Amino acid sequence: MGNGKVYATIVLIRLIYAGMHILTKAAFEEGMSTTVFVFYRHAVAAIFLAPFAFFLEIRKRQTPPLTVRLSFKIFVHAFYGMAGTINLYSIGLNYASATSSSAIFNIVPVVAFILAVMFRMETLKLKTVHGMAKASGILLCVGGVVALALYQGPQLKSFNHHPLLHSTSKAVHEHPEKNWALGIFLMTASVVIWSLWTVKQGPLLLEYPSKLLNTTLQCTFASVQSFVIALVMERDLSRWKLAGGMSLFAVLFTGILVAAISYYLQIWVIEKKGPVFLSMSMPLSLVFTMAIASFILGEDVSLGSIIGGALLVAGLYAVLWGKGREDRAVASPLDGTLPQLEEQKSRAAETKESETSDATAKV
Repeated sequence: MGNGKVYATIVLIRLIYAGMHILTKAAFEEGMSTTVFVFYRHAVAAIFLAPFAFFLEIRKRQTPPLTVRLSFKIFVHAFYGMAGTINLYSIGLNYASATSSSAIFNIVPVVAFILAVMFRMETLKLKTVHGMAKASGILLCVGGVVALALYQGPQLKSFNHHPLLHSTSKAVHEHPEKNWALGIFLMTASVVIWSLWTVKQGPLLLEYPSKLLNTTLQCTFASVQSFVIALVMERDLSRWKLAGGMSLFAVLFTGILVAAISYYLQIWVIEKKGPVFLSMSMPLSLVFTMAIASFILGEDVSLGSIIGGALLVAGLYAVLWGKGREDRAVASPLDGTLPQLEEQKSRAAETKESETSDATAKV
């Protein structure tokens, strides 16, 4: 029963992320400004989280003191990890497709691993089987991104000839190949930056362990930063209006379900099954996105997206397999050593008792 709840939660998380890719793309197709959308998304997340942070942590005085230095550090993390990366992702998604966006998200654990190696938090031993598996997984992910960016190939037409939404954006249609490659590049850059943010959250949580208030503060700071970015990029106030009902729904969905609720669902799954189990479920978002985007957006899937997505998924599993094998290799010697140590202690105790008995007999 417990496992059933975990599996159901995993499916829900991946459906939420599939919805994020599709609804964000739908909002842009409706004419929503990318920078204004990011501001609204972070503002909704901050407003939604603030009461929970107040009643569950601040009011109960469970939060550590917040210094100026620590506040500035959280502000910086919010800038590059939320405001910056989501703006890059949104611009890239506007040029590409929801399916390609979902495919690129599969490289998050791989990029996080590469950054962890650079920061000496992980190891990469190329002379071992697990090291070669992780290295090959990295190369497969690079190949997947290149395939997504440079090769589109024949289009597999959507099975739905009457999509719920029709494209109004001209970004992809004016210079499809050039804009598509730019979109893939921007989304890849956003994923790399977001992976750096995830790696840096570990040390930040050690310094400030209040998860809920930490998230709320970062969303609040990101709202202010995104507001400034939107002001610079969108001088026309008419562009600040929500383009339609889909834009409003997308803002609420990404602000509440993605930025707030899915965060805690993921923490719960990690506590139950570990981070590797959560990472291995990421390809589900790609499958869900392909199916739902075809129905809602009438989005055609290119052969390049399928090949690139397959390479990214293969690379993800290669790195996860190598990491799992390395962890087992590290744990095995310890597992074998502990019983030996216990046996040696037992023999030493028996010898000591024997010597004591002999000494007593002689007396």
